[in-house]
Amino acid sequence: MTSESPSSEARRVLFLNRSYWPDAEATGQLLTELCEDLAENAFDVAVVCGQPNQNPGNVDFRRSGMEKRNGVEIHRVFNFRLDKANIFGRAINLLSYLATSTVRSLMVRGPDVVVVETDPPLLCYLGLLLSWWFKAKLVVYLQDIYPDVALKLGKLKEGLFYRFLASTMHGAYRRADHVVVLSEDMRELLLEFGVPADRISIIPNWIDTQLVFPAKKGNALRGRQGWTNDFVVMYSGNLGLSQRLEHLLDAADRLRNVPGIRFVLIGDGASKKDLVALAEVKKLSNIEFLPYQPKGDLAVSLSAADLHYVVLDPMIAGCLMPSKIYGILASGSAMLLASSDGCELARTVRENDVGYVVAFGDGEALAERVEWSHRHRDELVEMGERARRLAVEQYDRSYITRTFGELLLAIACGEGATLRRS
Repeated sequence: MTSESPSSEARRVLFLNRSYWPDAEATGQLLTELCEDLAENAFDVAVVCGQPNQNPGNVDFRRSGMEKRNGVEIHRVFNFRLDKANIFGRAINLLSYLATSTVRSLMVRGPDVVVVETDPPLLCYLGLLLSWWFKAKLVVYLQDIYPDVALKLGKLKEGLFYRFLASTMHGAYRRADHVVVLSEDMRELLLEFGVPADRISIIPNWIDTQLVFPAKKGNALRGRQGWTNDFVVMYSGNLGLSQRLEHLLDAADRLRNVPGIRFVLIGDGASKKDLVALAEVKKLSNIEFLPYQPKGDLAVSLSAADLHYVVLDPMIAGCLMPSKIYGILASGSAMLLASSDGCELARTVRENDVGYVVAFGDGEALAERVEWSHRHRDELVEMGERARRLAVEQYDRSYITRTFGELLLAIACGEGATLRRS
């Protein structure tokens, strides 16, 4: 049933996620950092990944087969990369990776622990298979909680198919040896599904505060783009369906006659074409779209903003936690969150005084807060200083990935371990 037994010198961990280096998407970058840090700390690490959606640095990589990079065994498989804005294209992309990764995973050297993420969401089923095949522990690492997030975003309708997915996927979470989530809100949702509390750990995402740091003075991106004297409101990340970025364009429309305010959207995703078209229809001259920036330029890119826009639909606040917030904090920038007051992210922003919160979907309130911030830049600078301290003290890469490693070691050794952050 199993192939060669795991190394006696190091615990072997197998990760599965479509996105991995050199993909610029957040989950791929985070997983790459986690795997490489674990490999540096006495773990034998392998990952089965697919084709990158975004490679802004045009990095060379092996498109199929196995290569080793920074101590990590990378098994790359084929998957289609059709237009993600089309639901059928998106499904084919994800299902093709699921199929090829299943075949490849059954052929790798047997791990002590299998860790499956949520790109695609159905990886939890493959995790159960591999856990049985290799007689390994299973960790489900939830960047998003499916199928619930899809239902709340309207991608799935509440019917027989949704009930089937909910029953089987929630069942997979209950059967896993451990589940890792990003926030207390996500933990509470899993408890509602019947996942035992002692098998849920909260480990937030992170940022490398040595690579992402405040680069405000003489910012190169601001200089290149001609924003030197502008007040820049930035959204940086996935321009996907869940972000509802039309609200930001509404604010830009309301402020079109206020000189000196510029809205910048950096990234790509299923909604980008529609957003660009909407900006053209509205004839918004105060908004710009830029592609993903290379990871090595992230400090400069994020620091180019005076105010970062973050959006979290209250409907899905219990299903995910935006990973972009950690880079924003590390860049020493204030954030403007559009969500509900009651979610964990809103509490974090308010309690640490690192930004402002406005009601989700309220374009008028969003525009008013942007205009107010434009007139009170000194206050944003102070918020940015607090944001940087918070990133260094609580969300630094070295600390979080080490914590993750300690959890994996405990699980591999059959010890009970549950981590919750205060």
